[in-house]
This record gives sequence, C-alpha cells and structure tokens, in this order.
Amino acid sequence: MQYDPTNPFIVQGDRTILVEVDNPKYAEARDQLAPFAELEKSPEHIHTYRLTNLSVWNAAAAGMKADAMVETLSKYSKFPLPGNLSTDITELVGRYGRIKLTRHEDKLLLICPDKPLLEELARQPKVKEYLGERLATDRFLVEPAHRGVLKQALVLVGYPAEDLAGYTEGAALAVELRPTSRSGMPFNVRDYQREAADIFYAGGDARGGSGVVVLPCGAGKTVVGITAMSMVKKNTLVLTTSITAVKQWIREILDKTDMPESDVCEYSGDVKNIGPITVATYQILTHRPDKKEEFPHFKLFDQRDWGLIIYDEVHLLPAPVFRVTAQIQARRRLGLTATLIREDGRESDVFSLIGPKKYDVPWRELETQGWIAEANCTEIRVALPDDIRMDYAVAEWRIKYRIASENPAKEEIVGRLLEHFRDKNVIVIGQYLAQLRSLQKKFDIPMITGQTPNDEREQLYGKFRRGEAKQLILSKVGNFAIDLPDAHVLIQVSGTFGSRQEEAQRLGRILRPKASGEQAHFYTLVTRDTKELDFSHHRQMFLTEQGYTYTIMDGSDIVGGCVKPSAY
Repeated sequence: MQYDPTNPFIVQGDRTILVEVDNPKYAEARDQLAPFAELEKSPEHIHTYRLTNLSVWNAAAAGMKADAMVETLSKYSKFPLPGNLSTDITELVGRYGRIKLTRHEDKLLLICPDKPLLEELARQPKVKEYLGERLATDRFLVEPAHRGVLKQALVLVGYPAEDLAGYTEGAALAVELRPTSRSGMPFNVRDYQREAADIFYAGGDARGGSGVVVLPCGAGKTVVGITAMSMVKKNTLVLTTSITAVKQWIREILDKTDMPESDVCEYSGDVKNIGPITVATYQILTHRPDKKEEFPHFKLFDQRDWGLIIYDEVHLLPAPVFRVTAQIQARRRLGLTATLIREDGRESDVFSLIGPKKYDVPWRELETQGWIAEANCTEIRVALPDDIRMDYAVAEWRIKYRIASENPAKEEIVGRLLEHFRDKNVIVIGQYLAQLRSLQKKFDIPMITGQTPNDEREQLYGKFRRGEAKQLILSKVGNFAIDLPDAHVLIQVSGTFGSRQEEAQRLGRILRPKASGEQAHFYTLVTRDTKELDFSHHRQMFLTEQGYTYTIMDGSDIVGGCVKPSAY
C-alpha cells in the first residue's frame, strides 16, 4: 500500500496515534478513529489518541471488526503501520467473546473452547474464586449470584466475557408509544433513536438486553429509553441524577406513552411510591443514616419484578450502585450517557456490569442533520488583577485553582456578554457559590443551587422555558438532565478541575435545536497564566474529540470593545 505524507496520522507502536489538526483530512479521519480510540491530549496542532483495551472492546462489542480498525489507520497514516500493531489489534479484538457465559438449568456456564486459555484463567486468583464445578475441559459451572463480579474479574485479566445467559423476563407491562403526544404535538421517534433502541433490544435475543447508548445532550436519550420500554414491555425502573431529572422523565413518559399517571411513580427523598414504571434518584438509593449500615433503599431493586432497569447519565453511577448492579445481572440493563468518560476511572465497571457500548453517533453528525444545534465554543482568557496575584503566588495548589476560578475580573466579561445577548436565553454556570452569589447580586439574576427548594426550582425552570426569565444562574445542579430547550447561550465562569464529562454536559445544556435554527454559544472564562488554564485544556478534550474547536479570545478585547459584536 502506498502511504501518503499528506495524511494526518502518525501511528506508533505503543498504540498512540498523533493526529494533525490543521490537515485537510482531519475531520473525516477523526470521525473514523474516534469509535475505537481515546483522545488523550489535545493541544492546538497535534492531538494524541490511544488504542486502549476498553476502547477496542467497546468497538468490537458494537460490531466493528479488527480489519476495519487497521484499514482506518492505514488509510490516514503518513507512514507504514508499525509491524506489531495490526497483530495487536486483531488479538485484542479476538479476546472479546472468547469467554462466553450461558444459561444451564438454574445455574450459569462459563465456556471457553480454548482449553489452555481456560486453564490459565481458572488459576487467576481474581477469577478462580467465582468458578464452581468443572463440568468438562471447556466449561465451569457458575452461581448466578457471581455473574457480575466474574465479568468484572475477566475484564481485569484481559478477557471480557460475552454474556449470553439471558434475562429474567420481569412482570408484563402493556406500554405503547403515542402517535400524538399528550400535549397535542405529533410524536415520531427519530431514526437514530429507533436504531439505538433496536440494537439494545435485539429482538429480545440474549445478545441484546444490556449495554450503553451514547448520544449528545439534547439528542433525546430519554426518548431512546422510552422506546426501549415499549419494546421490552416489562415493569421498568429508571435511575437518574436528581429530583428535576425524575420529574422530567415522568413528564416525558406520560406525554409520549399511553401509561396512566397512577402507573408512573416517583421514588425520591420527597416521595416513595413504587409502580409498574418507577423513577428514582441515585441519591436516595445511596442514602443511609449511618456509614456503618447497609443501604436501606437498595430493597427497591427487589420490590417489583423488574424487566428493565435504565441507568440515566451512567457515567455518574455512584460506586454503591455498581455493587447492587453486580447482583442483578439477570435484569435487562440500559445505560444512557453523553460520554463514557468517568472521572473515577471506573469505565471498565460500566462495561462489565451495565454492558458494552451498543450505539454511538458523533455529535457533529447529528448537528449536520439538524437534530442538535450548531455550537460555537469560545474560551475567553482573563488576567488576574495585580492585587490578587501575590495571594495566588503563595497559595497551596487547590487554593490556587479556586483563586483563579473566582477571579473577580470575570464579572465584567459576564456583564458584557449578558448585554450582548440580552434578547437571548442565557445560563451562567459555575462551581463556587460565593462567586455565583456575587454575580446574582451584581446583575439581579435568579439563581438555582443545591439548597433551592424543588418547588422553587421547578418554577424558575418553567419561567426560563417560557421565556419569562431570560437569564438564569446555576450551580453544579445545572450540569445534568435539565430540560432547558430554549437556552441559546451558556457562560461557564468556573468548572470542576479537569472534568471532561462536566464540559460535555454543560455544552449539552444548549444543544437542543433552536426554532430559528440559530447557533448556540458556549463561553468558558479562564484566568490566564494559572492552574485554571491547565485544567481547562483537559476539560475541553472530550468536546475536541467530538469535533468542536474553541476560539480563543482575550478578555481585554471584549472589555475594551475592540471586538465587533458579531465575533462574540
């Protein structure tokens, strides 16, 4: 094969791929690389991707072959691929599914036709303790209770199992989608939403029924979950991040299905009703009066014969819920998320216990099709005032980050942006309450924090949706699962260190398509020459991987009026 020196990839033997951002083929190459590689670094001109075990296995689970991965690398590489790489990828893809879990009467079977490999795995301490009686040279009995923890152990030793043991059917539920929503609007499931639900359900086959659907915020992940409910037609438990998200799910289920209100129940800190469809918060599940006690609300998993459990924002799944999920592997499990990135590094547990990635659409593809708004991302770099620079210089590093994040010079930038977008719906979001309260006082904008009562939150969200309030300040409660369909502009004044998932969620707050078809604007304010700038680069990596680029602006240009309004 002839290699083209104008191509954007330099593929290296350590499984890293260097990608030239300024190359004309960059966008198409990135879109073909992203399904099986992870972005590690994203400075201005050269991005670094890496082939990890998990990225390759997720691609394999979604049906991508080793040949397709090697072909993509070859197609866009400047130089011949390292001799070991094709073999490494083929071997790594081949590891997925060499071990299978199947049903055997009231037990499970672990089957591996490769007898030396099975012998090796059976001697691994992490695996050995979960294996039962050896029935033949290629199989072991496994207790159903060990299904989840055995899958976790197999991923850790490098041989992820394909789980074909099937599911407990669960109690039947006659649920149908409405052709016209209860609110009177026509309701059609979009092609990609239907495809995601179809791939998850797989016609009821054991090869379906567990896995993760990855779609950007604003692309209708809730509709994917509701469509899956209508396919499975069993009692369903939905787990999500907040009371606001619970109410959003309930609104959507009642609006788009024929379920009566009495059958769609809320289980939260406020209300503890259980019905055929129950929507609960992770917070209530992980609440316990004493850290030495068990989690009293885990009993929710056993209080009905669930046929489907939906994990909303699965990248935020709390560690204790992994534990209980390991015990309920016989239930169908659907994870929904905008990003598989977890800041605690437990992506392999999502893979093992919820399931592998089953469906993913690049954000830019949905943007091109008009399903999410086109987004313009801008980083505004603000200088630290002279009277604060000495405090910053002598501070401990975590305090440095906070000083930089709460830079008071950001307030003037916020004011200029609010004035420029005074006719648009604008969200100001940040990490630190003192900073947000100062902005609230200065600009007289309503604010929602974790301490805001739920009734008041709903009222403020309602006013914002209806356009009665054009501006809203949100603390971290604004990161997840909030239905703000008319937000045009988001101004991020501070973020959580280097959280890539947070950056993705915050951009998602403004990606719902606008009636006028106009662009969404995402501004992140960063203090230059500080720790905050370093962390902001890390936060932006996920969006860079999705094809978004950040325009860099200087705060002094905005304050000084040197930039034409159209530029921001």
